[in-house]
Amino acid sequence: MRKFLKVCGFVAGFGLAPAGAWAETLADALVSAYRTSHLLDQNQAVLRAADEDAAIALANLRPVLSFVAQAGWRQYDQTIQASVFSTAYNNTSSASLDLSAQVVLWAGGRGRLSVEAARAQVLATRASLVNVEQQVLLQAVSAYVNVGLQQEIVALRQSNVRVISQELRAARDRFEVGEVTQTDVALAEAALAASNANLAAAQGQLMVARERYKAVTDHYPGKLAGLPKTPAIPKTLDAARTVAERGHPIVIQAQHQVAASDLNVKIAATGFGPTLSGSADLNQDLESGYGSFGLGLQLSQTISAGGRNAASYRKALAGKQASEAGLLQSVVQVSESLGQAWAQLAVAQASIEASRQQVTAAQRAFDGVREEAKLGARTTLDVLNAEQDLLSARAARLEAEANRYVGIYQVLSAMGLLTAEHLNLGIPTFDPEAYYNTVKSAPAHSAQGKALDRILQKIGN
Repeated sequence: MRKFLKVCGFVAGFGLAPAGAWAETLADALVSAYRTSHLLDQNQAVLRAADEDAAIALANLRPVLSFVAQAGWRQYDQTIQASVFSTAYNNTSSASLDLSAQVVLWAGGRGRLSVEAARAQVLATRASLVNVEQQVLLQAVSAYVNVGLQQEIVALRQSNVRVISQELRAARDRFEVGEVTQTDVALAEAALAASNANLAAAQGQLMVARERYKAVTDHYPGKLAGLPKTPAIPKTLDAARTVAERGHPIVIQAQHQVAASDLNVKIAATGFGPTLSGSADLNQDLESGYGSFGLGLQLSQTISAGGRNAASYRKALAGKQASEAGLLQSVVQVSESLGQAWAQLAVAQASIEASRQQVTAAQRAFDGVREEAKLGARTTLDVLNAEQDLLSARAARLEAEANRYVGIYQVLSAMGLLTAEHLNLGIPTFDPEAYYNTVKSAPAHSAQGKALDRILQKIGN
């Protein structure tokens, strides 16, 4: 389904955008990542498998209907004369059909509890899928911002090469008239070589960023639009933590796992009680025409299983305790991740202001040193150092701005809100209820079964 939507989106995009004027936005990157993510495909399949477990649990409550059809032929050899060369043969044939049905009438509520436990696991798997969706979208944001950052760094490095090339020409001209020595020229030449090396490294980082972008969105970046306004986040860490600890998909997943483990304890307890089953049997001898029909009840209970039932119960109790501890730990983990994301965002914001001041000061210093060098009060090395300081300040500002932008989305992810729905991407998203509602009643060959076939066919395409 997402592949189909991807094709439609590309067709619509090419049809509406004028030639040469279209620039890929962050929203485009997020949509592409969502539609083409194999990680989402994988986890959606895991969720569908969990849905089928719920259908299997429900099917176990229903009668099991089976039949046995038999047919046979037999030849009997009977000697009727003394001569070993004289014998007679009798042939017989048989055919029968046996139809039987069996159903568990009562087992201490094991069947109903199994259905509820399977449903809890479905809900836990859904929450896990939401967390995977957050990871996919955060990777898309990071890849998009990083490509833009590396493009800016390459532009800075190219500008640096041009400036140092000018300084090298100026140094050579001054050397010709005796204002500087050969050492100044050599320093400019060395600086230009280093600048070219740094440019090559920056271009390499841009290539790496482009490959990461393709891995996330399934295509290489073209012309990128400017970054849009960031989504709103709470003003305080405490407000953000309240949202995260209540609604983060990791916490929700752990809550449903606790519910499932509690039901598993109750299921294990039913193993100590009896089981009442009912049966019906219809037999027909096709050769003679005689048949029979019978009904039966069976009450059974294990007297001794070598301690297996007790061990199963203790195992379920341990699983419940583990899931309860896991829930508490998930809250701690979410709170810690949010605190770290919030701190990193604060650092990035502070770095932006500091780097702006650094750029302003470095620019004034570079302009002053260059003018003083023209008057002979500064050396070529002073100019080159000032240019390097200015370049470093500009690069630091760009990195800080990129870190702050991604940091906003990291806070959203830590809160559990980095989803296609919360970001209002405006695309059809995966509906976890659609498949579950189709299979929850365990259809076989019915209208529901045909609907399920259509869903599976679309998924396959």
